[in-house]
Amino acid sequence: MTKKRTGEPWISGADFGRLLPPFSVNLLVRDIETSLRFYREVLDAFVHYADVDFGALKIGGAEVQLHADHAYDAHPWYPRLADGEARGLGAELRLLGLDPDRVEKRARESGGAIVRAATTKGHGWREVIVEDPDGYVWAIGVLTDKETAS
Repeated sequence: MTKKRTGEPWISGADFGRLLPPFSVNLLVRDIETSLRFYREVLDAFVHYADVDFGALKIGGAEVQLHADHAYDAHPWYPRLADGEARGLGAELRLLGLDPDRVEKRARESGGAIVRAATTKGHGWREVIVEDPDGYVWAIGVLTDKETAS
């Protein structure tokens, strides 16, 4: 595992691991700072910690980790990452509790990719679907009080 950070991280890996909830998300990204910009500006993420190798964020109630590709250089996925293979295809990260209309507006203002504009769906959510700089897709929504056919 290649580390580019200088100095010590905010907390040891073992101590951080003990703080994680039973389910969290870990995304491998090309550039931590580019990803942080998206998550802060579009999804209003709170950043616990970030350096060139790693970021720990809270988005709504979800704990999300970002690892730079170089931090996975000993992992079996690394050759595929280095070849530029698509990321996240077939996975949709769904997060309830953020206003989809505000997320869509922030995505447009920051030049983010909107996969599907905010729509009230038949499953009881008003949601927007946005894509981060690495191709990970987020469905962000709030509960609605009615069903629709869309």
